[in-house]
Amino acid sequence: MKLVSFRSRSEAKAKPRIGVLLPDANTVADLQTTAQHALNAPLEYFVDMLAFLEGGQEAHDQAARLAERATEYAATHPVNTLVLLAPVPRPRSLRDVMGFPVHIHGAIKRAMESGHVTPEMAAQNEMFRAAMQRPLYYFSNTNSVTGHDSDIIIPTYTQRMDYELEFGVYIGTCGKNIAAKDAHRYIAGYTIYNDLSARDIQFDEMVGMLGPAKGKSFDCGNAMGPYLVTADEITDPYALAMIARVNDEEWTRSNSSDQYWRYEETLEYISRSETLYPGDFIASGTCSRGCGLELGKFLKAGDVVELEVEGLGMLRNRVVVSDTPFAPVPLRDPHQYIAEHG
Repeated sequence: MKLVSFRSRSEAKAKPRIGVLLPDANTVADLQTTAQHALNAPLEYFVDMLAFLEGGQEAHDQAARLAERATEYAATHPVNTLVLLAPVPRPRSLRDVMGFPVHIHGAIKRAMESGHVTPEMAAQNEMFRAAMQRPLYYFSNTNSVTGHDSDIIIPTYTQRMDYELEFGVYIGTCGKNIAAKDAHRYIAGYTIYNDLSARDIQFDEMVGMLGPAKGKSFDCGNAMGPYLVTADEITDPYALAMIARVNDEEWTRSNSSDQYWRYEETLEYISRSETLYPGDFIASGTCSRGCGLELGKFLKAGDVVELEVEGLGMLRNRVVVSDTPFAPVPLRDPHQYIAEHG
């Protein structure tokens, strides 16, 4: 199934509902409305997508049955009348893995060419070697998640806005110390992920060895969608064509077969002495040649970015400029502090 979180375009402040995209790909079955008609009562599974994921296989089976009856009760909506939010509008957590080391290698090379990373810094950081040894990841801001066809606002402090072509998994079962061989049981479904980046700020910050911080963390910085495609729909997640277009021009063509750290290994690593919960989102990392940095070009206001992953649909967002003019982040002088405090 392809599940969506949605609201009507005419009800901008309405609580999101969840539904199933019907086989015609133009119609969404409203699950809770159908349940009220067919079962004479709402179901807790369909309050929102988090509740659906917590419902496990029973919620999945009930959704499949009700989706087939939605037309009978006139509980359907044309897709073009809906706003498609991120499948889980507020994931419980958001981790992004360096799953494609070829991307890391290409990104560091480009950063060195642009002067943002010196050869000495690259050697000292050993980022590529570290990313090959274990599935490194960082946490992102779940409050900055946005959905399909939403606007992406360029942060006021960057002049190098970039897309990153990724896809990710939603956890559907609570688990800890998960073995790789069992990890598939914990994956409820997949979606496309655009990990937007302020590249100039990102490189400056990561010299501090903590993480990208404002290089990644800004409103609308995590675009996801358009659907949560249930795991049973994807036969092999490591054989998916991945394409990025900007203003209908193809910038990236890659394949998930290049994914070095696969979800089974990643879940095993992340869940060591740490519990994963339904609604946690774990992203693949940027695919090979999957961002503008590797190509030497960046996004600008007015651009329309389309990310397409085979079997998962197409995620589209428009880039817009902030109402506030560009203002670089002010930096403190560490030499002055040392001089004053010894």
